[in-house]
Amino acid sequence: YRCRSNRYIESGQSALPSSLLFASGLLGNVLALLLLGQHRRRSRSPGGRPPRVSAFYVLVSGLAVTDLLGKCLLSPIVLAAYAYNRSLSELGPGGRTDDEPGVLCQLFAFLMAFFGLAPTLLLLAMALECWLSLGHPYFYRRHITRRLGATLGPAAAGLCALFCALPLLGFGVPIQYCPGTWCFIRMAGGGPRQLGFPVLYASLMGLLVLAIGACNVSSMRHLYSMARRQPRRSIPAATAAAAAPRMEELDHLVLLGLMTVLFTICSLPLIIRAYMGAFASDFNENADLSALRFVSVNSIVDPWVFIIFRTSVFRTFIRRVCRR
Repeated sequence: YRCRSNRYIESGQSALPSSLLFASGLLGNVLALLLLGQHRRRSRSPGGRPPRVSAFYVLVSGLAVTDLLGKCLLSPIVLAAYAYNRSLSELGPGGRTDDEPGVLCQLFAFLMAFFGLAPTLLLLAMALECWLSLGHPYFYRRHITRRLGATLGPAAAGLCALFCALPLLGFGVPIQYCPGTWCFIRMAGGGPRQLGFPVLYASLMGLLVLAIGACNVSSMRHLYSMARRQPRRSIPAATAAAAAPRMEELDHLVLLGLMTVLFTICSLPLIIRAYMGAFASDFNENADLSALRFVSVNSIVDPWVFIIFRTSVFRTFIRRVCRR
C-alpha cells in the first residue's frame, strides 16, 4: 500500500467527485425522510389521531436515517482532507508506531465497515417483513408490530458496532488507501490475524445478500400465486378502493426489489476483493479502492430509488407494465 504512510494527498486528485457524491447523498436522504414524513401526515385519521404505521415504514425510515448519518460522518472528513491537503493519518493524532495509521484513519475505517454492514441488516429485516406478510399473514398479524420494527434498528446497530470494532482490538488492520482520503481494513498481504477480519466481513455480507435474495424471491412467488387466483372480471369501485392498500404493499415490494438489486451490485465487488486478496494473494490497490467506492455509492442510490419510485408518474408506468 503505497499511500499507507503518506502525509499529503497524492497530486492530481480533485475534491469535485467527493463533493458531488456528498451533495447527492445528503439531498437524497433528506428528501426521502421528508417524503416519509409527508406520507405519515397524510395517513392520519379524521380525528387527528396519530396513524398506525407498519414495521416496514419504521425500517425504511431507519434505513434513510442510517444512510444520512453515514454521509454526514464520512464525507466531511474526506472534504477536510482535500481542503487542508493532508491525509487522514496526518489530520488526526498519530498512531503508536510509524506504520500504524492515525486515530482519525482508524475511526474512518470503523465507520466505513459499520455503514457498509448496518444497511445490509436493515434490508434483510425489510425483506423478512415482506416475506412474512405475504407468506405467513397470521403469524405476521400476531407477532410483527411497529414496536418490533423500532427495536430491530438499535439492536442491529449495536451488533454491527461490536463486530466492526474488532480491528480496533487487534483482529484486522486498518490501513490508509490512496490518494490518502480513504481508510479501511487491509484486504491483501499479511497473516491470518490481519486477513481474518476482511474474510469474515465479506462472508457475513455474502450470507446477508443471499438471505435477502431468497426472501424476495419467495415474496415474488407468493405475489404471483395471489395474482393467478384473482378472477378476471370488472372490479366495482368499492372493491377497487379496498384493493388500494394491497397495491401500495406491491409498490413497497417493487421498491425493496430495486433497492436489493442495487445493493447486491454495490456489495459484490468488496466481497470478491476480500476473498481474492486473502486466498489468491491478489494485491491490487486500485481494485480495492473501486470496491470501497461501490459500497459508498449504495447509501446514495437507495434514497433516490425511493424518491423516484414514490412519484405518481413512475408508479403509473409500473402499474401499466404490470397490467400488460
